[in-house]
Order: sequence, then C-alpha cells, then structure tokens
Amino acid sequence: MLGKIIEWLRKKLFRKRKSIALGLYGATNAGKTTLANRICIDWSGEPLGAVSVIPHETRLVQKKEHVVIKMKGGMTIPMTILDMPGIAVKVDYRDFMEFGLGEKEAKARAKEATRGIIEAIKGLADVDAALVMMDASEDPYTQVNITILGNLEAKSVPVILVANKIDLPTANMLRIREAFPQYPMVGISAVTGENVEKLYETIAAKF
Repeated sequence: MLGKIIEWLRKKLFRKRKSIALGLYGATNAGKTTLANRICIDWSGEPLGAVSVIPHETRLVQKKEHVVIKMKGGMTIPMTILDMPGIAVKVDYRDFMEFGLGEKEAKARAKEATRGIIEAIKGLADVDAALVMMDASEDPYTQVNITILGNLEAKSVPVILVANKIDLPTANMLRIREAFPQYPMVGISAVTGENVEKLYETIAAKF
C-alpha cells in the first residue's frame, strides 16, 4: 500500500513539472533520431537532427525544447526532447571504413563516437523519463540494452520500451517483451509512422 501511495505522489509531482526532459536511448541505428524527428515535426513543425545509415551519426546530445504533445481531451505534455548518441560496448574505427570513410576520418569519427557514448551516460542526470529504442528485427537481449536499462533503473528513471522497425518482415516484438517483461512496450515504425499515435498515448499515461 505504501508503495502505491508513493507512486501516486510521484506521478502527481511529476505532472506539475513545467516540462519533461525525455531522453531517447538505444544502440546505434535503433532509430532514435528518426523517432525524435517525427515527434518534433508532429508537435513543433521542425526536425531535430540528421539521420544516416553510418553508425554513431549522432555523436552529441541533440536537444529540442518546447515540444508540446497534445492529447484528446485537452491534455498537454510539454517536453524537451533529448536525442542521445547511440550506445555501444566498443567502437572500432574500421567499422566506419566499411562505409567509405578513410582511415584518418574513421579514427576521428571513432573518437567522437566514444565521447558521444560518455555524454549519453552522463545525460542520465538530465532526463526525467526515457524511451529505450530497440530494433524489433534483432535479438534484444544484448549487453548494450541491458546496460542502458540497468543505468536508467539505477537512476529511477521511468522507461517505455519502443520496439522500432515493426514494418520489417523479420520484426518480432514478442522477443522484446519476453526479454524485458517488467517495462511497458509499444511497437512502432519511426520511418512510416505506424502506431506512433499509440506511443503518444502511452507517454501520456506513463509520464
């Protein structure tokens, strides 16, 4: 009973914030920036950052303030969207060379990516809630995902799992639910916009 009372108080206090800092976390190329852009375009009319097939394209925390999600019934959720650099357990400059980058540029990119990962972890101190993006077409039970969720849990940051890329024929949301059943989850396609409205409803209910 005490736990329920504390949770109710937390939600009441949380809703009094002028703006929720919402961090988007996940492995490289999980679709964080694509979703961040869709949220920002839907509710502010402007995208947030560049998207690329090259891993670690987002190497600095990208921020968009004054994003207000408007729900049916007049409910509004003011947010600051924080698109975090992709998390990885290691960064190898040779991976960038596979995308046509020269060795010198690839090594510089790898250093920037490593700094970005550090910044993403430091950014945990600045977020009120988090969307953890996972590629629904891949095995979700990875060291990266476990590390992200472990760090967020240690900071008591509320989490919604976002099973992205459900438009792909190999997508399997059940694997994510089975791997991490303790978190609410929404399946979407950040590229096509499929089920993104459901994500907004879940954000409104959770945060």
